[in-house]
Amino acid sequence: MEPSLLDCLRVLGREERGVWGFLPADFELEMLSPSFNPVWAACVWLPAERVPVENLVWIPQHLGDICSLTGGLALICCGFEGGLGLISLLGIHDCFQTFMCNQTVLCCRHLLHHCFQALMDHGVKVASVLAYSFSRRCSYIAESDAAVKEKAIQIGFVLGQEGLTLTGFLSVEAGGFLSDAGWYSDAEKVFLSCLQLCTLHDEILHWFRAVECCVRLLHVRNGNCKYHLGEETFKLAQSYMDKLAKHGQQANKAALYGELCALLFAKSHYDEAYKWCIEAMKEITVGLPVKVVVDVLRQASKACVVKREFKKAEQLIKHAVYLAREHFGAKHPKYSDTLLDYGFYLLNVDNICQSVAIYQTALDIRQSVFGGKNIHVATAHEDLAYSSYVHQYSSGKFDNALFHAERAIGIITHILPEDHLLLASSKRVKALILEEIAIDCHNKETEQRLLQEAHDLHLSSLQLAKKAFGEFNVQTAKHYGNLGRLYQSMRKFKEAEEMHIKAIQIKEQLLGQEDYEVALSVGHLASLYNYDMNQYENAEKLYLRSIAIGKKLFGEGYSGLEYDYRGLIKLYNSIGNYEKVFEYHNILANWNRLRDRQFSVTDALEDVSTSPQSTEEVVQSFLMSQSLDGQSS
Repeated sequence: MEPSLLDCLRVLGREERGVWGFLPADFELEMLSPSFNPVWAACVWLPAERVPVENLVWIPQHLGDICSLTGGLALICCGFEGGLGLISLLGIHDCFQTFMCNQTVLCCRHLLHHCFQALMDHGVKVASVLAYSFSRRCSYIAESDAAVKEKAIQIGFVLGQEGLTLTGFLSVEAGGFLSDAGWYSDAEKVFLSCLQLCTLHDEILHWFRAVECCVRLLHVRNGNCKYHLGEETFKLAQSYMDKLAKHGQQANKAALYGELCALLFAKSHYDEAYKWCIEAMKEITVGLPVKVVVDVLRQASKACVVKREFKKAEQLIKHAVYLAREHFGAKHPKYSDTLLDYGFYLLNVDNICQSVAIYQTALDIRQSVFGGKNIHVATAHEDLAYSSYVHQYSSGKFDNALFHAERAIGIITHILPEDHLLLASSKRVKALILEEIAIDCHNKETEQRLLQEAHDLHLSSLQLAKKAFGEFNVQTAKHYGNLGRLYQSMRKFKEAEEMHIKAIQIKEQLLGQEDYEVALSVGHLASLYNYDMNQYENAEKLYLRSIAIGKKLFGEGYSGLEYDYRGLIKLYNSIGNYEKVFEYHNILANWNRLRDRQFSVTDALEDVSTSPQSTEEVVQSFLMSQSLDGQSS
């Protein structure tokens, strides 16, 4: 039976304290002792659905079992029963041991995030306080003698080995908790403090620990879009790797190379990202933590997608999803990470309907784990918004897509600066949706208002992208292409042409003549020439080029072919070539029949419920295919 609130409160200590908590409907506050020392806390049950945090009330209570606490912060996990966990966040405490009491319950650690997030949402800067308190402690340690420093480094980097004190999990696990929760700036402070401790001794043991710290630091900097600092972090990790190699020592590089791949992918350096993913795959060995294996498989799959190596991408991401579900469970944030990348794969192979379903499942998990105004929830909203937009493009029903885009922007603007790069993609998605809504709007005043709002969002996104990546980048080119489409809708045809040509030139130089992104921009320019500028000869050439690329990459049933076929039918009607009109009507009819037969898998999650290969077989298959590709090229 679920313990009562009072039973839970009695677990906590020996002194008079008060807590924030939930009272049963028939419980009177007067039943509790009014004598208490003001310490703010949260006592929260974690059911499957989100806890109604707004119903928290202050409960003065003689707890009977709390230790005397002064200064700082602590998190206590009072136990788990029947899938529920009672979490208490206590203020004014300088010892991290109670925080680490929770961290030892590794299988349930992710259940802390919801409680943690609830306090952050209510203005309690728990993450910042925790990071500051740890950094301050490290500064005290730095001024102590060598023995204290050595002990501090052990505290920071030894992860949960039997016989260690609870504080032995502290810094990396505290930083890991913050990183997992998406509080990247605060996690960065913790890892920087750890790294500073590592530099106090120039010995092999501390070089290993410095590499581990650099990997984690690179991860949080990638997550926070601090790409220039990420490059510096990788170089620092390499310098420690070189030191180790000179002394005959080797550290596994899978996690480091995987994070480098993520960095390069984010910067749209796809060839380099692909190369480093191959190196990361070579580092996967028996005994490597499952989390590292899953993350490397995810990054390698994404790199394969953008290189249009879809068979390889499919094998890698499906195995990553299977591994994550088997090892972490179907409600774990790591499983949701793999689902987002699975959705990315499905969207790129044109299985749009299943992509939407997978993104929705990932969002559901993240809302259950984190809730509130969390960056992981925001990115899931954004991915679902875009896939929903693509899915409903023909129907014009964009309410769901707009809802998720606005939720993503709302969360990001609440927790991050207004010029943060993460806003660029969310604003871009909302702008695309608003443009389509405006086109279908019969009220001219509303149409103009929506188009202007979309214009402002696109310009803001473009400026953020140029600031982060410069002019010569795929992300910047995408924003130019989006502006080109918008200017066409605004009937600014010369400006639209300039934007499309600029997008095509950048994409061709970076991605080659026959890339999917190039085909998109070519098709958009063809549409402009065909529908609005009466340049039918140029439009025909561009449509045929777009169709050729689409067929080569995705086959005869590719969804994007519909718009090119319809464009050609309109074009040939305009110039009176009715034989071609008849021909492309037949081609479009055949395309519709192909679409009806495509993607026989009705449930993408069922498709990854088992894995026909072991991890070793998946890795070897990938590396073997790379070797064969190298021989044939």
